[in-house]
Amino acid sequence: MNDTTEIQKLKLAVKELSVLNDIATAVSTAHDLNQVIELIIHECVNHLNVEQGAIMLLDQTETDDQFHTIVREIETDTDIVPYHFGVQLSGWMIKNQKPLLINDILNDDRFTNLSDGEFPIYSILSAPLKTKGKLIGVLNVFNKMDEDGFTLDDQRILSIIAAQSAQVVENARLYGEEQSLKKIEEELNFATEIQTNLLPSSNPQLDGFNIAGKSIPAKEVGGDYYDFITIDENNSVICLGDISGKGMPAAMLMANLQATLRGQALFTSSAGECLTRANKLLYRSTDLQMHATLFYGILDSSKDIFHFSNAGHNPPFLIDSDKKVTRLTKGGTVLGFMEDYQFEEDLIKLNTGDTVIIYSDGITEALNKQNEEFGEDRLLTILTENMKSTADTLIEKVFNAIKTFVNDVPQSDDITIVVIKKN
Repeated sequence: MNDTTEIQKLKLAVKELSVLNDIATAVSTAHDLNQVIELIIHECVNHLNVEQGAIMLLDQTETDDQFHTIVREIETDTDIVPYHFGVQLSGWMIKNQKPLLINDILNDDRFTNLSDGEFPIYSILSAPLKTKGKLIGVLNVFNKMDEDGFTLDDQRILSIIAAQSAQVVENARLYGEEQSLKKIEEELNFATEIQTNLLPSSNPQLDGFNIAGKSIPAKEVGGDYYDFITIDENNSVICLGDISGKGMPAAMLMANLQATLRGQALFTSSAGECLTRANKLLYRSTDLQMHATLFYGILDSSKDIFHFSNAGHNPPFLIDSDKKVTRLTKGGTVLGFMEDYQFEEDLIKLNTGDTVIIYSDGITEALNKQNEEFGEDRLLTILTENMKSTADTLIEKVFNAIKTFVNDVPQSDDITIVVIKKN
């Protein structure tokens, strides 16, 4: 081996170390995925004397045989890599998972339907990005600006860069996912806080009645809502609703619904008219995809009369002292679905020993390991067997029965219940 060859090898080794050092320095403080990719491509373009570069990452959300390739960054004034070519290139790399060097791509039979004049790429050098033996993407540089095109030395350098950069890129991707999850968690916590603050802090104290309510939100926040609104010394609104969707949108709609109902409750003593007005306001102020079911009742404690209107909610139960069950269904469709809709209303006379149970579908649809629902029959059995219990105790018995039924299956929906007992 002569001195010239040794010198060339040393120069190449120095260049490789220089490239790796520059990349390591550039990405050492970067966490954002796009920033990391931009820095890697920038160094590749500079050191390999090419027109443009791109890192294409395999979509981690798809199965192994359904990879989607994403072009994340390009250093060039030329148009982005054509989609058709990008699909062929990523397909070749997924199949072969080794470096690719082509200096006359228009005449290479591995790539087809590339139109001369419209196609901005004439040479390409690619290397797989792999971590722990798994392909996560492809590092590409295009259009070598030297007359001789890409060399095997270029291929060696790009392969080394790819090997060293793969874990950096993967770490940045994982960091981005972690930050996204933290943001979602913060949103859910904020939504839970909104939801909790909107629920009553205490139960109403009305002569002749024992009333209680409770709601346990799911980990993934939904929009169960119940409220007690004092109209005057004899009349109080008792309502329970279920907002469509989850997370912050559901919590915000719940806040909107509460404000709307509290405003309308002061203007009309009719349950049906209150829902008619609230429905129109919600329709005009919320997204068409959002809606709410709601049972709305007005209890006149001086006459023991309960006026109500049911907007598409699970029909509450009226259970009398003889354990006869009546469902409270009168009302109409869900709130926010149709702008002009007239809700009907009904009334019941509450006698001593009567109990009204208003609940959300999170109770009846609670699932156990066998994917069985808790169901109305189980709920009614708990209710009828404990009719002499106080409202608070009856609620606890229902919740304990659900907990026993689902065992360790995570709660997937809010569970909410309000009990009205006539003493």
